[in-house]
Amino acid sequence: MLAVPALAALVLVAGCSAPPPAATDGAVDPGAEQSLECSQMVTNSGGLNDRSFNETSWAGMERAEEELGVSANVLVSTTESDLAPNVQAAVDTGCGFVLTVGYELAAATQEQATANPDVQFAIVDEIVEGPNVRPIVFDTAQAAYLAGYVAASVSESGIVATFGGGNQPPVTLFMDGFAAGIEGFNEAKGASVRLLGWDPEDQDGTFTGDFENVSLGQSQTQAFISQGADVILPVAGQVGEGAFRASLDSGSEALIIWVDNDGYDTLPAEFRPLLLTSILKNTEDAVVAAVGDAVDGTISDEPIIGTLENGGVDIAPFHDLETRISEETMAELDALRQQIVDGEITIESPSSPQS
Repeated sequence: MLAVPALAALVLVAGCSAPPPAATDGAVDPGAEQSLECSQMVTNSGGLNDRSFNETSWAGMERAEEELGVSANVLVSTTESDLAPNVQAAVDTGCGFVLTVGYELAAATQEQATANPDVQFAIVDEIVEGPNVRPIVFDTAQAAYLAGYVAASVSESGIVATFGGGNQPPVTLFMDGFAAGIEGFNEAKGASVRLLGWDPEDQDGTFTGDFENVSLGQSQTQAFISQGADVILPVAGQVGEGAFRASLDSGSEALIIWVDNDGYDTLPAEFRPLLLTSILKNTEDAVVAAVGDAVDGTISDEPIIGTLENGGVDIAPFHDLETRISEETMAELDALRQQIVDGEITIESPSSPQS
């Protein structure tokens, strides 16, 4: 893996960002000389306040504005038909940095980057090739391994589960790491904790086909609970909120693991007693780093890859459920984290980011 500069110290975003300025704020005439005085971000169709990577990416843009003096604006996509026009609109402002978020924007990013070689593009959670496109990706399997290990350690039924919004590399990478962590626990403890919803060998499992419809997450989680699962990892954006609702409504007290940011800070407070941990991606710092490099004036295609070693991924504190984690397991998690950093444990996944 390509060595990249360590990300800044891990900073977790609490709550929702302030409302973004209108898309026309700070815009200049189309065709004007590109400028690093301003930057643009385009969300995927999940919108800005998704409690996921759109929200944390925008937090990074806001920090870049504050720390680097580069004005930031966001164009919010609410449907797939918004995507390509929004990327075009971002380029037409004349700003020299354009950030796009998620696989839905890959094709539009590729097209506009090819047509505008003097603009620095970056894209979150996707690989787009081009001399002026920087992928911002995360080896979430490393952190998900820790989450899988702790999920197996607290499961009373011996059954845990996961589901995704879609069978896509940024989703299945979480699921591969989660499965590997469960397997690691079973090998270490002579246990037989089972995983529902994902088969790492077949690279197939349970998907809602949606990242926004919370009711889909609720019904899928209820199905897992009925099969005995007592710890569930949704990798499905807002759909994952339905997992908490299913647990509450069923009275099962099934525990949930959140992804991307610390759900303790971003989700409704009523969900906190059910939140075991969160698998974190430090998107905010990565975005600040990408903008900062662009300000220095160099067009680059070097990927920014978040790992346990550079603070780009990790698991969140256990918050209200800390007493559920034994001292032995806490010590084991620290040791496993270091073994992953040292390369003694490697998590194999076809979705792992490459450079």
